[in-house]
Order: sequence, then C-alpha cells, then structure tokens
Amino acid sequence: MTRVIRVRFAPSPTGALHIGGARTALFNWLHARRTGGRFVLRIEDTDVDRSSADMVQGILDGLRWLGLDWDEGPEVGGAFGPYFQSQRADRYRAIAGQLVEAGHAYYCYCTPDEIRTKREAAERDGAAWQYDRTCLALGVAEVQEREAQGRPRAVRVRSRNRPIAFDDLVHGPITFDGSHIEDFVILRSDGHPTYHLSVVADDVAMQITHVVRGDDHISNTPKQLILYEALGHAVPQFAHVPLILGPDKKRLSKRHGATSVTAYAEQGYLPEATVNFLALLGWSPGSGDREVYTRDELVAAFDLAGISGGDAVFNVDKLDWFNQQHLWRMTPEELVDRVRPFVERAGLWDEAFLTTRRRWFVSVLELLKLRVKRLGEFVDLGRFFFEASPDYEAEAVGSRLKVEGMREHLEALDRALMALPEFDAARTEAALRAVAEERHVKAATLIHGVRVALTGRTASPGLFDVMVLLGRERTHARLLAARDLAA
Repeated sequence: MTRVIRVRFAPSPTGALHIGGARTALFNWLHARRTGGRFVLRIEDTDVDRSSADMVQGILDGLRWLGLDWDEGPEVGGAFGPYFQSQRADRYRAIAGQLVEAGHAYYCYCTPDEIRTKREAAERDGAAWQYDRTCLALGVAEVQEREAQGRPRAVRVRSRNRPIAFDDLVHGPITFDGSHIEDFVILRSDGHPTYHLSVVADDVAMQITHVVRGDDHISNTPKQLILYEALGHAVPQFAHVPLILGPDKKRLSKRHGATSVTAYAEQGYLPEATVNFLALLGWSPGSGDREVYTRDELVAAFDLAGISGGDAVFNVDKLDWFNQQHLWRMTPEELVDRVRPFVERAGLWDEAFLTTRRRWFVSVLELLKLRVKRLGEFVDLGRFFFEASPDYEAEAVGSRLKVEGMREHLEALDRALMALPEFDAARTEAALRAVAEERHVKAATLIHGVRVALTGRTASPGLFDVMVLLGRERTHARLLAARDLAA
C-alpha cells in the first residue's frame, strides 16, 4: 500500500509568524492537501527563555487567518503527541542514551572553557578546528572517574568520514564532505537537546515523510542524515525552498516593511490574496501568464516539482495588486463582512448598514472598490460618506474653494440641485455643467470646488456618483457649509 504523505510545519514561538515561515507552512499545507496527506503542526519551544504562550497563540492565529488548518497539533491533538517539544524532553534524553549504548554516540566531559581554549589556539595558528574526540579516547577507568566526580556530560554523535549525500526535491543531488563535520552535540550537559536531536527524533516519531523547509536548513541536513542512519530509520524526502528576499536582494526583514502575518492582516490584506501571493513566491503552477488563483485552485495545481531553486523577491506592490484582484472578485455580501471590522475600528459603524441602509452601504463599497488596494482604505477614502461633515484638507480649501466667485457658484449650484425632479448622476452632472455655463466658469473649476465641498479632498471617486450616494439633503448641507469657506 502507498504510504500516507505526512508533512510538518515546526515554528519556534520566539516571535510572530514571519511571512517567510508562512510561505513554508503554505507549501507544506498545499502538498498535504494535494496528495490527501496529513499536515502536522509542531511547536519547537525548546528555547524556554525566548518562547512564550502568547507567541504560540500568535502563530496559531496567523495560520488560521491564512486558512491553513492542521490535521494534528496544538488544540487539535493526534496520535503522535504531544506536539510541543518542551513536553518531549524525556524522549530526547532516552534516544540520546540509546545511541550511546549502541556505540553511535558517546559522553563528552569537556567543559566549554576547555573547548574554547583549543579552538582559540587553532585559530592563532591559522587552522580550522573541530572537536578532537578527546572523550571518545577515554579509557574505562577515566570514564568511571569522571562519573564518580559527577562531571557534567554532553552527548556527541560520531560523525562519518565519508561523503554524505541526498536527493533534494528542489535542488537535486547534494553532497557534503563528511570529514568536515565534527562529532556534534545532540544533548547538552544540562540535559537539553540540540536542534538536530529534537527535530530528527520528532520527525521519526511522527512518521514525517517529506520535510519541506527553507534553504537555510540545507547545511543542517548532513548532521540529521547521520542521526537517521544511527537510528536505523528511513530518511524522509527533503525539499529546501528558496528564501524570500527584499527588493534589495537581502533577506527579508523589518527594514523592508511588515514581515509578520498579523501585521498584514491588520493593514487590510485579504488572506486569500496573501496565500495567492505567497504561493507564487518561488513556485510556478506552469499555467502560462495566469497569476490569480483561489485556494482550491492552488491545491489542485500544486506540485513540489514546480518550486524554483532561486531566491524569491518580496514586492509589496505585487501583494497590493493581488489584494486588489481578489477584492474585485468579491460579492457585495463578502465585501460587507470584510470591511465591517475596519469601519468599526474607526468608530464609524452603524448597525443600519446591515438593515435599512445596507443597499446604500454596499453601493458605497462598490464605488470605492475600484480605487482601493487594502481593506483599511475603504475607511481612509470613504470616511466622508460616514461622517456628518467632511474633514477639510487645508491645502484643498486653499486651492479649490478660495477661488474668486466660488461662493456664488456654490449657491447657484445648490439652487439648481434642489430643483431637480430626480437626484441621479446624469441630472446632477447636467445641472452642474449648466450652472458653469451660465456663470461663465469652466466646468472643471466648479467640479474641483464641489469635490472639496462634499469630500474635503481634491481626489475622490466620480463626483456625481458621490453626490447621489450622499443624497440631496447632505449635498445641500455640505455645499452651504463650504460656501462659508469659499472666497
């Protein structure tokens, strides 16, 4: 029978869910969903000083926001738990002891100061240094003496003085010179496991078949292959995915803007747009120029073979484009649900937007949708719709309202608008152009002034659509208010 594919995402809760980690989680999730496999979430919280429950919750929230559900892990459970490394310490110590008994590892009594002294001496001589197997050469009596003294001891795995090779699903065959790998520590003298022991022990115990992770882990792979061999366990397939770089081709960091998933959520990016964007950072579905995909379409198209070996460049303008594309594809009902939290946060929400004023609210969102890239911009660009009066920009007032004759122009337009039998876009435009002609002023001059009168700004959606949505009475009130600001 074909074995079930099992992948894992194993973040350390020492910070928020980074956009690079989210992309790694996404590739794992897509592979599991595409193959009918299992997506395991494991929290690598062995760094007790830097890990926290809040960070764990932030990671869970970030994954859920992206729609990346896990089949096993925190808050879900599973047959291979616990899914927190901090709760598996006894297992790591037991495995380290088993490797010692089997002769694949040995106890090291060297102190950090002793190792530091040897390394510094080698560096002074211009030589590279690696652990010299001092403790492997100890006789039985010497070991017993150190044990009797209660000397702290670490556990080192015996390395292999031969090539170490594996086939990477992204990069192809990779070979390391085993002679350059020292006998490495898998259990520190304080009883805490190193990364290599904990990750291999857990991948073995959780029956992980594919390890999909960042390129920065390639250098860790040879030591982990040594451990798989020592444990007598089949090696999973590795796929090392390209790192995400900023536009300056340096590793993505805070200097390039927000890097955490929650920060992008707060800025008004859509999870489906973010998933679409991240999926195409270093992976190609091989479908020509098409770029916009739903989550289900990404699952159907995903293949690890489509991952590129080159680094991917993060471009926030491209993320904005994806977000806009997904916004444009939303139904009015979806749009209301997504925008509501941002309107509430701004203190502008009215429950009538869901009942008696729902049609009006949807019309406002549909008008603004063509101009926004992120959800928060619905509030930024449409605030004048929701507030009793606009917040006038001083520069806009000075350049568009304080124009000779504008006071009289606004009064004349107000009279014409109030006399219209129907207050629609066509009639309001015709009225404005007629007033401009009668008063021998360019229509553009009047349009610019009225735009500031109604919105407080020099830029807005189509003026006559804005008039209709504000309604005759609010347009009347704002024209009169702006009259007092005009020249």
